[in-house]
Amino acid sequence: MFLDRVKISIKAGNGGNGAISFLRTKLVANGGPDGGEGGKGGNVVFVATRDMNTLYSFRFKKKFVAGDGLNGAKKLQTGASGKDEIIEVPCGTVIIDAKTDKIIADLYEHGMKFIALKGGNGGHGNAYYKSSIKQAPHYSQTGEITTSREVILELKTIADVGLVGFPNVGKSTLLSCISNANPKIANYPFTTLYPNLGVCEVKGQTFVVADIPGLIEGASEGQGLGHYFLKHVERVRLILHLIDVSESDGRNFLEDYDKINHELKKYSEKLTKVQQIVVLSKTDLVDEETLIARREQFIKKTGITPLEISGATYNGIENLKLIVLEKLSHIPKSEPIEIEEHDFDKKDNTSIVITREDDGTFVVSGGKIDNFIRGVVLDDTRSFAYFQARLQEMGIIDMLKQRGLKNGDSVRIKDITFEYMQ
Repeated sequence: MFLDRVKISIKAGNGGNGAISFLRTKLVANGGPDGGEGGKGGNVVFVATRDMNTLYSFRFKKKFVAGDGLNGAKKLQTGASGKDEIIEVPCGTVIIDAKTDKIIADLYEHGMKFIALKGGNGGHGNAYYKSSIKQAPHYSQTGEITTSREVILELKTIADVGLVGFPNVGKSTLLSCISNANPKIANYPFTTLYPNLGVCEVKGQTFVVADIPGLIEGASEGQGLGHYFLKHVERVRLILHLIDVSESDGRNFLEDYDKINHELKKYSEKLTKVQQIVVLSKTDLVDEETLIARREQFIKKTGITPLEISGATYNGIENLKLIVLEKLSHIPKSEPIEIEEHDFDKKDNTSIVITREDDGTFVVSGGKIDNFIRGVVLDDTRSFAYFQARLQEMGIIDMLKQRGLKNGDSVRIKDITFEYMQ
């Protein structure tokens, strides 16, 4: 099954907690704090590979979570970092932020990597808090907790040459003739249900050819299969536009040419600027006199001299390969998608949000609070005193007063609930 668009959930690893520990040895009964730092959480990393050509592997597994960092330990031991979550995707995969619909990465080349989410930082151990006035801190910092995000993976096939045309004009047959591909071939429309890729070798050089299926009139507006597959022709450097000169399906070959170009233009103005080689296919199905007449009709209408091939007899195939190779030698590689600056993994360390519940309790939340609360331990006098002082310094008490805070009111910050007394 071919799959070229899927939504998945990703989450970086949480940071490990810092340790609370004091040096105890045979000769030292009351040593200082020696709690180590927590380990960093693992990253979520996307890697492009040429060994995949579909997103089918994401059909059933849609949740990816990196490893958490381990907690710190005694003797200043830092916890191990969490294992990165490596997600392989086909070359040509575009990663989109599901929340904003903005493109955040374009993995168009084999081996390209993109760190989508960075792991949470580990918490400080109690040794970090030792000072001249805090000789024996009995608290540490918890690791940073990460949140899951949703992204959309969309495959835009990477190929040098795209084969376009109405169904059953001979695209799959041509692909099998000029490359190592083995597409399904039959004499009825929509034999090809997903893009087929093949590598063509000419004079020791190679180029990649993609058979783009399902183009019919109205494809750019969702008719047939074209709505799903037109995106796969966006990156090609050269288009081979096949026209069934035998009119074996009862369509007019001149009208076919106009209709396909119309659909390409409606889908993307950029595609009208991609060089085309027009190819009259199935020449073995018409007599010489008819072929000459139709060729002249086409030249008169378009001013373009088409190539002529037969996939059945291989007539014109070698000449076509040589011409494609020569054309490609003068066309630069496709540019990657221009990505608007967008900090997908930006962490909120500044927001403060105050709400009030039905029972009158004030609730303080936000990114700044999440980061601050990691180092607070309720049952440690110094830690709680620090907590109270920081509420004042951060302006949170003033903000609460502006919302109507009075003596005796309850305030909840994460898991900490206290009664305000001035």
